[in-house]
Amino acid sequence: MTAPISRRRFIRIAGVAAGLGLVPLALRLGAAGASPRLHRWTGVALGADAELRIYHPDATAAAMLIDRSLAEIRRLERIFSLYDETSALRRLNRAGTLEDPPQELVQLLSDCERFSRATGGAFDVTVQPLWELYAAHFSAAAADPRGPSAASIDATVARVGHHGVTVAPNRISFERPGMAVTLNGVAQGYITDRVAELLRANGISHTLVDMGEIRALDGHPSGRPWTVGLKDPEREHGILRNLELDNQALSTSGGYGTAFDAAGRFNHIFDPATGACANRYRSVSVVAPTATVADALSTAFCLMPLARCEAALKDLGATAAWFVESGGVIIERDNPLS
Repeated sequence: MTAPISRRRFIRIAGVAAGLGLVPLALRLGAAGASPRLHRWTGVALGADAELRIYHPDATAAAMLIDRSLAEIRRLERIFSLYDETSALRRLNRAGTLEDPPQELVQLLSDCERFSRATGGAFDVTVQPLWELYAAHFSAAAADPRGPSAASIDATVARVGHHGVTVAPNRISFERPGMAVTLNGVAQGYITDRVAELLRANGISHTLVDMGEIRALDGHPSGRPWTVGLKDPEREHGILRNLELDNQALSTSGGYGTAFDAAGRFNHIFDPATGACANRYRSVSVVAPTATVADALSTAFCLMPLARCEAALKDLGATAAWFVESGGVIIERDNPLS
């Protein structure tokens, strides 16, 4: 079983229910701790610490939103989790086939195939065997700091490849024995979108949903866009640049997030073609219409040269991407069609 990643996630909702009027500007996220309109839940979601904050003038409505959001997160977790033995994904990986799969798993795997095509195969959900290889190698006593052997990597790469997954409404199956899927590079964004859609359906506007990936519904209650920070991967709380979101999503990925070795040379973002780890950029951030697309592209772009990233931005309708190199150097790429 894959061990959970040690990290925190947040869902921050600064929302307005229909007919309740705008939330005051004093509810800015940085000052929220003192607000009587802050309603908070803490727990675990998708194997990581999570926190749900609702900024809402009505405590009863806030409690309802928390309950519905958590119910949706838990429902989707029972489908996508790698940590729950009974989840649909674990059952698929264990058996190599899944009859009558949940519609959400069919939808997300179908979307992932589209992301794989748009990124020339850089985004690939079948890299789970590589995670298992590296995790086993570096958890062993006296692990070789140079990483797994070339032979073991080659043997594992032979079990990787998005073309080896067949997805149909009534059945999902693997083409080769030993294949396995991880949705860690996209499920967080997908669940962020589903929570945002749930809130929209319940009359909430002017909303920021932050579950590691960020989705803004409309602008800030004050009438301006939401302002979010582009994280500095080399400083714990450093911000390189402020970005504005209005009906958009933002995702950031980077190998610094989970390192297998103390030196940080080996991380959780794998090249499906070679089995190597991503070290091209320190981090990549993407703005897109949905958190699902932003999450998938930020993961894939960690492996891709800039020219290929520009083509994928256009293909999937993303707005822009920021590539952070060592020393905080930022390369920005825009989609001229957005």
